[in-house]
Amino acid sequence: MHDILEALGNIGIVPVIKIDDEEKAVPLAQALMSGGIPCAEITFRTTQAEAAIRRIRAEVPGVLVGAGTVLSIAQVDQAIHAGAQFIVSPGFNPKVVSHCIERGILLIPGCTTPSDMERALEWGFEVVKFFPAEQSGGLDYIKAIAAPFPTLKFMPTGGIHEGNIARYLAYEKVLACGGSWMAGADSIKRGDFPVIMTLCKEAVQNALGFSVVHWGINTENAEEAVQAAQLFCTLFGFSYKEGPGSIFAGDALELMKFLGFGKHGHIAIGTYSLPRAIHYLERQGIRFNQDSIKRDPQGAMTLIYLKEEIAGFAVHLVQKK
Repeated sequence: MHDILEALGNIGIVPVIKIDDEEKAVPLAQALMSGGIPCAEITFRTTQAEAAIRRIRAEVPGVLVGAGTVLSIAQVDQAIHAGAQFIVSPGFNPKVVSHCIERGILLIPGCTTPSDMERALEWGFEVVKFFPAEQSGGLDYIKAIAAPFPTLKFMPTGGIHEGNIARYLAYEKVLACGGSWMAGADSIKRGDFPVIMTLCKEAVQNALGFSVVHWGINTENAEEAVQAAQLFCTLFGFSYKEGPGSIFAGDALELMKFLGFGKHGHIAIGTYSLPRAIHYLERQGIRFNQDSIKRDPQGAMTLIYLKEEIAGFAVHLVQKK
């Protein structure tokens, strides 16, 4: 897969930006980055799009910048001249497609029908924009139409918001979602960049779905683990479930039969997407213990530990089912 597509998939959210004043471009990009979404699709629905892309590329290089709503060859050239790293079109225009290929820039074309998707595959595309997503049948439609196109991934845009983005991103055929709720045109006009940053942070949390799954408590040996687990179950009516290396008292307490990871034990944090969560935390400077990775029979990662403990507890991410 193309490096930029991989980067978009790791971020998971593509803010779709309509900007009328190039002076707002840099503080906007900084707000997106501070909010955990180092990406922007600047739409060519305003005359300031080209200048905004140029300013962001020059002054906030950590943000991945694309040009959206590209409808013509002339706009492709404008976007490339401004430094756009990818292009998104609302439909499948063969002239635009051909020109992007000739110019060597990544294009994500809009597709909603099986015919559109067959054409996209014929032209060698790996990812298409599904637009307008909600109005065209939403996630149920994507799941239904994805079966005949097993190599194709989707970037749904249109009607995506904080209430449904997690559901979309949980589907393995969705590379990323486009949306504008975290950085609306009116907010940009007013210069509400702290609000935009906050909305971005909330969007990331909604998309990743971090939550405490269970606490693991270290004990010296199996006998001590059994005694502790039985006491928790007796006192609080928890269920008792014993495994080879630990015992669960209810769903949230795991009594280890040995001194496992962490001085005191471990904390399991669930997420909707382990790969996206890892890349998000790595951007915050977090390091991971690559030797701790566990995978399912199909090879998908299910668990990974952070390198550093927190308050004497090892912390691992686990894929939510």
